[in-house]
Amino acid sequence: MLPLVPPVSPMLAKSVPSIPPGSWYEPKWDGFRSICFRDGDTVELGSRNERPLTRYFPEVVAAAIAELPDRCVIDGEIVIAGAHGLDFEALQQRIHPADSRVRMLAEKTPASFVAFDLLALGDDDYTGRPFSERRAALTDALAGCGPSFHVTPLTTDPATAQKWFSEFEGAGLDGVIAKPPTVTYQPDKRVMFKIKHVRTADCVVARYRVHKSNDEAIGSLLLGLYRDDGALASVGVIGAFPMATRQSLFAELAPLVTTFDRHPWNWAAHDAAQRTPRKNEGSRWNAGKDLSFTPLRPERVVEVRYDHMEGERFRHTAQFNRWRPDRDPRSCTYAQLEQPVAFNLVDILPRLGTGGGF
Repeated sequence: MLPLVPPVSPMLAKSVPSIPPGSWYEPKWDGFRSICFRDGDTVELGSRNERPLTRYFPEVVAAAIAELPDRCVIDGEIVIAGAHGLDFEALQQRIHPADSRVRMLAEKTPASFVAFDLLALGDDDYTGRPFSERRAALTDALAGCGPSFHVTPLTTDPATAQKWFSEFEGAGLDGVIAKPPTVTYQPDKRVMFKIKHVRTADCVVARYRVHKSNDEAIGSLLLGLYRDDGALASVGVIGAFPMATRQSLFAELAPLVTTFDRHPWNWAAHDAAQRTPRKNEGSRWNAGKDLSFTPLRPERVVEVRYDHMEGERFRHTAQFNRWRPDRDPRSCTYAQLEQPVAFNLVDILPRLGTGGGF
């Protein structure tokens, strides 16, 4: 038996505004955080919430048996390398109840595992050892592995970390992680540091969902940006408001409530292939969750904070910054968004994706 058995909560990071000195630095990969347990032919892929990901990534399980030491526990990130960088949407498609679809996608868009910490090797528990020792053991244990398992790059130079922060976003990475070299592995504790991009955008408030506990309070506001062809695209949501603000917004937005046939996101009038939000659309993560919305005339503008884009949408939930009554909604276009300089994944990890990812 391994010295650590699932489930194990991963060690976490707290957000800081700039790269801290005196740490060791890694790229922040944008995938599914996972702790991989291998004990002979038995492999378990844990997740951030301690629920197993094993059934969704059969190719990673097979690769773990082929490439990893016979008995080990490794912390890392499951990623899919696409033609233009990391493809998070392809990862999301794996969370599917049909085993046949999961296996079809495993062949079509195979995932890789980027390792960045070693928790156990053989009979030895490494969690009480400093990161500097764990990193050296990880590098030795995974030397020569591939094409599916990779050790993340690491630098002790803050200037190099800053360069990574600026350049690697163009390959779909999410920022930089800083780890004190003396820190032990502490599950569910925020003892690392993460530095992520923070940007602002002016968006049109185009609809809302009511709060799950109060049908006269706003649950979330759904945002849009205008494309070059004049169409209003769905770009993301904001929803972190105090309850008093949720209730006041419900009253403030009441005059803007309109009908679906007078709304740019009229789900019945659009072609099924067009990316617009749909009435009563379901949730990928919870089939029973009601995601119906109330359409609003697109007349109100809000400034939000976001980290980066995934295609036409914010990769994560945006954060409210301020209202912009001075902005014309039609001026809220994609042209205002900063475009990261393209960067090739193989310049970060030369063998990433060589198993068929792109």
